[in-house]
Amino acid sequence: MPDTPKPGLPPIRRVTFDMLRTALKRGARDMIQAPVYAILFSAPYVLTGWVLGWITLVTGQSYWLIFAAVSFPLIGPFAAVGLYDVSRRIEQGRPLVMSEILTVVTRQSRRQLPSICAIIVFLFLVWFFIGHMIFALFMGLSVMTNVSSSYEVFLTMNGLTMLAVGSVVGAGFAVLLYMITVISLPLLLDREVDFVTAMIVSFTTVTVNPVPMLAWALFIAVLTFVAMMPYFLGLFIALPLLGHATWHLYDQIAAETGGDPGRPVAIG
Repeated sequence: MPDTPKPGLPPIRRVTFDMLRTALKRGARDMIQAPVYAILFSAPYVLTGWVLGWITLVTGQSYWLIFAAVSFPLIGPFAAVGLYDVSRRIEQGRPLVMSEILTVVTRQSRRQLPSICAIIVFLFLVWFFIGHMIFALFMGLSVMTNVSSSYEVFLTMNGLTMLAVGSVVGAGFAVLLYMITVISLPLLLDREVDFVTAMIVSFTTVTVNPVPMLAWALFIAVLTFVAMMPYFLGLFIALPLLGHATWHLYDQIAAETGGDPGRPVAIG
């Protein structure tokens, strides 16, 4: 019998670095305890990376980046929900029944998760539009045959300026995306709330706890980047670790979920 999400919002605790360390330890424990699900939910990312890398090598074009930007946010939240449910079951001492875990993933299509997925995709599309505008602004008049064979153009003053501006703007979008999803995704699995409320809670949690939450964002970014280096194979470890750990971070922040017994602090 599938469990029913609890109604309403939980009280929110203040975030500490001890919570981050505890989340990582519990996330590693869950990944080791349930390796099949670690492979199952990270395999689509690795396979997609291989396919897109092959297309890039064969065609010499970078258009695949657009498809990556759209496909990853579509797959990501559903894969994360599966990992959240595995961690939740381990924490509650419930059996890891694959049919039930996969049902949790598909059941989200009838709840609020597709709405937040649409927001994620919209932000990515806006970022790509702005990215093209930045490229046209700084590089529109540059003589260039193909980006794949004209890397030196990026070492010019206009090229370096474009890279700097694009990096700052892209980082801004990445931080915004992180702020509205880091808590909202596990919250939507755990509680019956609307996606707007979930995003507000997530955004507020980050703004009230900027140092530990942004440190967590930096850790996620660095670990994911490093994991992609060895032919995307590192994602088999990084993605399930981060997925399980994010659930345990939420579990500690949400005071009523049985997480860390620290003192609850109202955030609002």
